[in-house]
Amino acid sequence: MRAPEGAADRRWRLRHLPVLLIASVLLGAVAALVGGVVGGGDAALGAAAGVAVTAASYTLTTVVLAWADAVNPQLVLPFGLGLYAAKFTLLGVVMVAVASTGWDGLLPLCLGIAAGVAVWTGVHIWWLTRVHRRGVAG
Repeated sequence: MRAPEGAADRRWRLRHLPVLLIASVLLGAVAALVGGVVGGGDAALGAAAGVAVTAASYTLTTVVLAWADAVNPQLVLPFGLGLYAAKFTLLGVVMVAVASTGWDGLLPLCLGIAAGVAVWTGVHIWWLTRVHRRGVAG
């Protein structure tokens, strides 16, 4: 049985996405700036790319799981697990391939991924506890 607010508002599953994407774009700009100052062009590109990889991964997950939940909530688990396995396999293959090139942007790429995860998660928690809660309570 669907919650009444979910049935009345079909877009609730994606409402948080613009805020998270804006935070990721801002982080990507800061990461590129810091990477460029600390390590040059390769570091700037690597740091920004790491944030972009995280944002793309989380956005894909958000959209696919929102679709699965809208179609049938029982699809969320199999789609979520399948997507998780596919994304981490692809990420592993890409990271091994990049590491084999000796590119100077590899460490900044990893740091950008870690920063992207931390910021995305932090902003998502903020959104859920401050913005979403106000909308549900009000």
